[in-house]
Amino acid sequence: MPSKATPRYQFPFRGAALTDPPPEFAQLRQEEPVALVKLPTGDHAWLVTGYHEVRQVLSDHRFSRAAAARPGAPRLRPVPPDATSILSLDPPEHTRLRSLVAYAFTARRIAAMRPRIQELTDALLDELVAKGAPGDLAQGFAVPLAMAVICEILGVPEEDRERFRQSADIALSLVPADADRLVAARATLHDYLASLVSAKRHEFRGDVLSVLASDHDGERLTYEELLTFGATLLTAGYHTVAAALINGTLVLLLRPDELARLRARPQLITTAVEELLRFTPGAVSGGTIRVATEDVELGGVTIRRGEAVIPSTTSANRDGCAFADPDNLVLDRPFGRGDVSHVAFGHGFHHCLGANLARLEMRLAIGSLVRRLPGLSLAVPVEELTWNPNTMIRTLSAMPVTWRRGETEE
Repeated sequence: MPSKATPRYQFPFRGAALTDPPPEFAQLRQEEPVALVKLPTGDHAWLVTGYHEVRQVLSDHRFSRAAAARPGAPRLRPVPPDATSILSLDPPEHTRLRSLVAYAFTARRIAAMRPRIQELTDALLDELVAKGAPGDLAQGFAVPLAMAVICEILGVPEEDRERFRQSADIALSLVPADADRLVAARATLHDYLASLVSAKRHEFRGDVLSVLASDHDGERLTYEELLTFGATLLTAGYHTVAAALINGTLVLLLRPDELARLRARPQLITTAVEELLRFTPGAVSGGTIRVATEDVELGGVTIRRGEAVIPSTTSANRDGCAFADPDNLVLDRPFGRGDVSHVAFGHGFHHCLGANLARLEMRLAIGSLVRRLPGLSLAVPVEELTWNPNTMIRTLSAMPVTWRRGETEE
């Protein structure tokens, strides 16, 4: 890998609201869409920022997640990725594991969950309204909603959810000093799921973990794969959706005209959610690290075998080569007609398994907020919002909001 001076990555978010990607992404897209960077661990990687180059990385089998999880591979986080996780596998092993649980996330099954997700949404909003304004839209609504939905799908009892949440929060730390805590959090999740799976083998309830536990025979899914798979689904389904809800709502609150437009035209909610997913930065890293298994030409650069690549979906979603007026929020952006598709859920064989679920949760949650809380706005100056800078998924630790009392729709 070249020895020239390289920029340090990750790039800091700037400004009070931090709802826009760091400006370094835009500069690199223009000048060097495949650029060498130095990671917090001291390793180097090629940061990919252009939309078309990112899609190439996401769909090219020569850029391997499995290779990135091997000992000695360049890494972004304090500890190596879990080599047994579906997130660290390549086909055909990735395909095998994904097929075992794909049934639970089909469009039909997710659509059937709509009444239950709406019920959970309404219950949390009832509680928020009952406590009165101001309220915390992060910890009082988005976080418990995302946790409740994924836990119900997988079969985690309600009384265990706070225990799971604490471990899941630590598991996404980016702080090098947190390496021991991160390893301990993974072990806690592993032990908890072991006891839960054991119970489900004796009492089948129809949830995803029950199905996987009942089918476990050592050939289709090993015991360790089952436990790791469960931890991955829980963590990914909780953090990513909660952050998308919090960050997407903040983007709307900072644009009162767009919020009013969505309230006046609730039929825009489907395209509005897609645009919020495109527009709003999510993962701090911008994408999951991969390692080239052979020399690959990418954006005019030769990526050598063994070198790491980070495809920044955050940057790709703001690329003017793919999206008209990319830095403006366009709630009726014509995805699938005029502009191309965003890559917030990835692309190719690692496209997010829970994309249908995340979309439904966001449509129901944001649609309900807009409908039920007139005058919804931040309760503190934007400069006072507190972001958690030390996790893989960047989001607010709290979002104090207010609304017009006595006008809420029950």
